[in-house]
Amino acid sequence: MPDIKVLLVAENPLARMGLAALLAGVSGLSVAGQSSGNQLAADLEFAKPDVIAWDWSWNAVPELPRDMPIVALLKETSQAAEAWRAGARGLLLGNLDPDSLGAALTAASHGFAVIEPTLVSALAQVEAAQPEGQVEALTPREMEVLQLLASGLPNKTIASRLSITDHTVKFHVNAIMTKLGVQSRTEAVVRATKLGLIIL
Repeated sequence: MPDIKVLLVAENPLARMGLAALLAGVSGLSVAGQSSGNQLAADLEFAKPDVIAWDWSWNAVPELPRDMPIVALLKETSQAAEAWRAGARGLLLGNLDPDSLGAALTAASHGFAVIEPTLVSALAQVEAAQPEGQVEALTPREMEVLQLLASGLPNKTIASRLSITDHTVKFHVNAIMTKLGVQSRTEAVVRATKLGLIIL
């Protein structure tokens, strides 16, 4: 299986060098390129990465590519909501070890959201500041599916755990998102955590 290609994005060239050094010994990943973010479209076209590792040290919030998995490396917990709204679907605090960062980038490249537990709490607090609406009660089966979603399991594994079909899992996931008023699996977990429906 070919290596997962990573584009490193950071304004500071020393930060890019540090990330490259961090990932140098991680099996299954290769650094396809580095970018300051100023010519991101051209850098993406040249590097053709599978995932982006983005050092989140910006004075202004950048416009992120919506069709590319992005793991934002945050300096502070308070940056979580900003990065999430900008389109990042991986949120990690800095000072990571190579294996943890590699695992997060690998998971993100396969379509999984990767959020540190402390950052999930930060996102939930932001959600709590929004006007609260009525949430339709989830069925016991939907609660089971939701808890497994929170564990980061794909539909096939959830189906196996609950002895149901993939199609039925998709049906339950869609029902959960509709009832919680969200657009993605990750948003469902954040929303459910805020409502106290699940504990991570």
